Amino acid sequence: MLNRVFVFIFCTICADGLYTGILAQDDAQTAAEYVEIGDEIYFNQRAFEEAKSYYVQAAELDPGNIKANYMAGKVHLETTNKDQATDYFLKVYELDPEYRFDMLYLIAQGYQLSLDFEQALEYYGLYRTKLQNDSEYVGPDRIPIEMVDRRIYECDNGTIFTTYPEGYSIINIGSKVNSEWHDFAPVVNEDETMLIFTTRRKEGNLNQDVHTDNFPFEDIFISTKQDSTWSIASNIGEVINTPFHDSNIALSADGKRLYLYKDIEDGTSDIYVSELKSDSVWSTPKSVGPNINSEFSEKSLSVSNDGQIAFFSSDRPGGEGELDLYYSLKDGQGKWGPAVNLGPEINSDYDEDSPFIDYDGKTLYFSSRGGMGMGGYDIFKAEYDSATATWTNIVNLGYPINTPDDDIYFVGTKSGKRGYYASVRDNGMGYTDIYLVSVPYVDINTKERLGPRNYLRKSIEDESGLKAVNLNILVNDYDDDTPLDATVQLRRISDNVVFNVSANAIGKYTAQVTHPQPAEYMLSIEKDGYVFRNATISLPASTEEPQMITRTFELSKIRTGFSSILRNIYFDFDKFTLKQESFTELNKLERMLLENPNMRIEIAGHTDYIGTAEYNQQLSVKRASAVVNFLINKGISPSRLEAKGYGKTRPIASNDDEVDGRELNRRVEFKILSQ
Repeated sequence: MLNRVFVFIFCTICADGLYTGILAQDDAQTAAEYVEIGDEIYFNQRAFEEAKSYYVQAAELDPGNIKANYMAGKVHLETTNKDQATDYFLKVYELDPEYRFDMLYLIAQGYQLSLDFEQALEYYGLYRTKLQNDSEYVGPDRIPIEMVDRRIYECDNGTIFTTYPEGYSIINIGSKVNSEWHDFAPVVNEDETMLIFTTRRKEGNLNQDVHTDNFPFEDIFISTKQDSTWSIASNIGEVINTPFHDSNIALSADGKRLYLYKDIEDGTSDIYVSELKSDSVWSTPKSVGPNINSEFSEKSLSVSNDGQIAFFSSDRPGGEGELDLYYSLKDGQGKWGPAVNLGPEINSDYDEDSPFIDYDGKTLYFSSRGGMGMGGYDIFKAEYDSATATWTNIVNLGYPINTPDDDIYFVGTKSGKRGYYASVRDNGMGYTDIYLVSVPYVDINTKERLGPRNYLRKSIEDESGLKAVNLNILVNDYDDDTPLDATVQLRRISDNVVFNVSANAIGKYTAQVTHPQPAEYMLSIEKDGYVFRNATISLPASTEEPQMITRTFELSKIRTGFSSILRNIYFDFDKFTLKQESFTELNKLERMLLENPNMRIEIAGHTDYIGTAEYNQQLSVKRASAVVNFLINKGISPSRLEAKGYGKTRPIASNDDEVDGRELNRRVEFKILSQ
C-alpha cells in the first residue's frame, strides 16, 4: 500500500509540474522518461487514465517513439475517447508496418469506435488479406479471421444504423444523480419514484481509499423523486455497501427487493437479494439460492413484475457461448427452480448479459456481443410467443442508443415509453452518466414500439403530409475559405434526438428534419487541427411544402493567441455553478485539450455591469474557476489551465439592453496561451 501511495503522489507531482527536471533535456530523452513513468503506472499500478497522459505527452514530444504511440493508442482503446486511438496507431504503422502483426486491425478498430465505418472496413479488409497471405503466423498478436469477419459484419450494420438513426430522446438526468465519476447500472421501481445505481464517486463513499485503477471503489447510491425531480443521491448504507466493490443489478417493481452482484473469493460472482424493512432500512443481503447461483459466475438478473420468473446471465458450462441468459421459475415454496437456457434464439456464440423483462411479461431487453450488432455490447429486445414457446421479433434498438462501444444495463419502465441506462455522451458530466431514454415513436394503433428502420416508414410525413426541412451545412477554413472535411453532428436540444448528417462533398453536408413545431438544434463541427464549433440553429416547423435552409460555418486553425467565446456555457443569474446545458461545450473543450497535450489555455470570466466592480470581479473569477475545475475533474492537468476574471471591464455589447447586451457580456472565453 505504501509503495502504491508513493507512486501515485510521485505521478501526481509529475503531471502537475510537467516533470520540470526532465524538460531541460532533449525531447526524445524526455519522451523516453515519460514512457517509463507510463509503464510503471500502466503495468504495475494499473491506473490506465493516469498512464495515458504520459504516453500521449511522450508521443507528442517525440513522434518517432514507436512505443509511446502504440501505448497511447492502446490505453485510449482501454479507457475513454477510444476514437483517438486511430491517429497513434496510424503513426506506428507509418514508422514500422511490422511493429505488430495486428496493427492494421487496431487501426480499423479505432475507426469503428469513431463511427467511421468506411475507413474501418478498408483497414479490416487489409488485415484480412494479410492473414490470408501469412496463414502460418501464430503469434499472440494474430487476430483470427473469424473475429475480423465479425468486425466487418458489425461495420456493415453500423453503416445502416447511423444512416437511419432511431428517434430516441436521450436526456441526462442531471447533477443531483450524476457526478464526474462513473455512474451506471440504474434500476427503478414501477412508479419511477426510486432510483438506485452504482457509482465510483469519492464523496459519500464508504471507502475513502482508491482501488488499484486509481478510482474509488463501487458503492450503491439511491435517489428518490420529489415533485418530478430527483433528490440529491446518497449512499444507500452499510448493510448493502461494504468497504469494497458493491453493485446493484435489479429492483423489484414495488421497490422492496434489491438484487446485488457480489464477487466471490475464488474469482467467480453470485447474486444476492436484500429486503426493504422500512423506508430506509435494508436487510442483510442473502444468496438467491443454488439454482441460480453456481460454482461459476452469475452477473446480472431481472425478475418479472409478478415475481415468478427470473432471467439471469451465467458462464456455466452447456450454453451457446461463454456468457448466456437463463431463466428460473419460482416454485410453491417460494424458491427458485432449476435454471433453463433461453436457447439459440436469444443466446449466440458470443456473450449475452443484462436481461430486463418488461412489465408486459413477454418483452425481454438484453445486451449481446453477437446478433446484428455494431460493436461491443448492443441492446436488443425480443418478444415471447407463448403459442409457439419461442422468442420472436428480435431487433437491435439501433443508433444512437447503441454505439460500437459497450451499451448495456438498460431497464424499461411500466409505461413502455421510457427506459434508463448509462452511457458516455457529449453532454455528460463524467465518465459514464445515467440517462433517461424516451421512445417517442409508439404506434398509436398497436401501442407497440417499432423496430429499426420501421420508424422511417411511420414518419410524421407519412401520417400528416408534413415535408422535411432540408438543412444544408457548409464548412470552410476561416483563413482561406476553402471547404473542410469535418465531423458534423446535429441533435434537437429539447429532447436530444439525433439526426443523420450526410456528406455530399468536401465541406458540404445535409440533414433532413421533420417536426411539427419550430425548434432549436445543436450543430457540432470538429476537425483535427482546428478549434471545435458548436452552434445553435433555429429551424422552422415543417409544412406541406419542402423548405431549404443553408448555413455556413468557418473553423479556425489551432494557434497560439487564438481566443473564442464558449457560447454554450450557462450560469444562473448571480451564480457560478455550471448548468447542465454547459456540459456539451465543455466536453468539446476537454476533447481539444486531450488531442493537443501541450496546449495551455486561459479561461476568462466576464460579467455585465450590474453590481459593484469588486463584486463582479469576484463573480467572474468564480465562473472561470468553475470551468477550470470541471476540466480538472475530467483529467486535464491544472498546469495547463489558468483562470482569470475580468469582471465588467471588457464588454462586447451595450449594457443598456438585456437580450442583445448584458446577456452577451455575461460570458466565458478561452484563449490558447501555448501549444
